[in-house]
Amino acid sequence: MRMTTAQAVETCATLDIAIDDQTLAAICAGAVVVYSLSGGKDSAVAAHKANQLLDMLGHPKALRRAIHADLGRIEWDVTLDMVQSIASTLDVPLMVVRHNKHDMISRWEARFAEGKRRYANLEVFNLIGPWSSASLRFCTAEMKQQVISPALQKEFPGQTIISVVGIRREESASRANTPISKPEPRWCKDDGTTLMTWHPAVEVKTEEVFAYHHRHDLPLHLAYDAGSSRLGCSFCVLQRQEDQRASNRVESNHWTYRHLVEMEASSTFSFQPTRWLADVTPRLLGADLVERVTWAKDKAEERRRLEAEINIKGLRYEKGWPIRAPTQAEAERIAEVRAIILGHHSLENIYPTAGDIIARFEDLLAQKAAKEAREKAQAERKAARAAGFKVHAGFKVHTVIQDAERVEVELTFPAGALTYPKA
Repeated sequence: MRMTTAQAVETCATLDIAIDDQTLAAICAGAVVVYSLSGGKDSAVAAHKANQLLDMLGHPKALRRAIHADLGRIEWDVTLDMVQSIASTLDVPLMVVRHNKHDMISRWEARFAEGKRRYANLEVFNLIGPWSSASLRFCTAEMKQQVISPALQKEFPGQTIISVVGIRREESASRANTPISKPEPRWCKDDGTTLMTWHPAVEVKTEEVFAYHHRHDLPLHLAYDAGSSRLGCSFCVLQRQEDQRASNRVESNHWTYRHLVEMEASSTFSFQPTRWLADVTPRLLGADLVERVTWAKDKAEERRRLEAEINIKGLRYEKGWPIRAPTQAEAERIAEVRAIILGHHSLENIYPTAGDIIARFEDLLAQKAAKEAREKAQAERKAARAAGFKVHAGFKVHTVIQDAERVEVELTFPAGALTYPKA
């Protein structure tokens, strides 16, 4: 028998399911519910708890799915099988989605290749490494969120979609204030498609997660038997070193480990800001790779020291652009530093002299000024339209660069360029 709202709230308290009024109302209104499965213990428990509640509420099984974003070679070999097993236990169809161009490893490789190109072309001041990080989690944003959400929009157009995610407050300080649910306005569309995230296991403790798996005979990923505290990629930029060692206890992860260490050696950037993945289980590396890692560590230290010398106020780019041209002495030192770092990676030195460096900075400053002028013109057009004017093609912007530090922008409104009222 279908529950009343009051009964549902009471049942959630009894079953330790976190829910709020917005989520309950959406469920009762016939929202699609999608379980986001990583293959780990938390997402399985969150999905199972939510699934129990939906059964009690009489929510149609046809409006439920499971979804998994497959990151390719960085995944544990058994993860996809584990996700399929969990979806089968839940008795819901599974959607497996992937980035249309990259897996996680090729995304890191492409980032470094692009970083080297931009560095050689002086589009960036410092060389950029391949890896994502705690402050730049494109691994999660690009490879999961920006793949899963569009897939759900396409699958369920015009509907309210609740994404069930297995985040728990106890996991870390950064998750301590995780809400029970949150809207996802970025993924809402004019056709009525609405997305929200629900964390039904947000208050569950770690020991209860494992106990819940045992009570309900839920499959548990082999990562935990290997000694890992959590399940994600086989090697993660946010991973504890103990969990990296646990990954290396499983032979099927050894290829991934060596490949990532190869990337450390060739890029001269450590997998994590303060730790080299090569140091986790060096016995799995050949003598040649160990020697190359030693070289990479030396070059990484040299790069950091050299970049620190030239990262003086006013020279390092802000928001992707220089803010002034260097002096002759500064440009000479920049040229010297770049020659060494470019040499680490056998990159062409396009701007080898101080004069080349200064000219390139001035060119970038001109590009920046032109971009800002275009943006100002666009803002003026927008403001004029908002005020009720119709902006015609005669509206123009002229940019005159006086020197590397001063730009004059002139806006012209020829006769008839603005008319009122808005036509």
